[in-house]
Amino acid sequence: MTMNDQSYSTTLVVEATPDQAFEAINDVRGWWSQDVDGRTDTVGAEFAYRGNQDGVNVHRAQIRVTELVPGQRVVWHVLDNWMSFIDDQAEWKDTRIVFEISATDEGTEIRFSHLGLVPAYECFDVCFDAWTFFIQSSLRALIAGGHGEPMQRLGSPQHAESA
Repeated sequence: MTMNDQSYSTTLVVEATPDQAFEAINDVRGWWSQDVDGRTDTVGAEFAYRGNQDGVNVHRAQIRVTELVPGQRVVWHVLDNWMSFIDDQAEWKDTRIVFEISATDEGTEIRFSHLGLVPAYECFDVCFDAWTFFIQSSLRALIAGGHGEPMQRLGSPQHAESA
């Protein structure tokens, strides 16, 4: 897939080292969803993501980790996807989720892109808001204070580790 300038992206700067940012990004359960099965920190590994809202599963995705360059880059490939609120279930399929990490004078810049997630998609507005929250608020909080705001695992109000 080629990069599309209309694909969703957002950038944040955090007071942390690139290696600290890299470690936090790979702690998917700490900032995106606690309802994740599989390894998120190994190239070639696949993980099952489930997004739950108000006790109901609203989003599932099967994701492969395709690139990990410590302190520099994380890339995921979405293999399969389902969302309860859209008709075309292929909208995320074969898209790439990319975190580019670089040192700055202020700390570390993280440029997040979901390549292939474009405004023409039915899920774009909801996904725009969700990604903005999870990157700008939850991931930022995990890096800054050690605690993000991930979605909860269904059936458990507490974090359930499943690595």
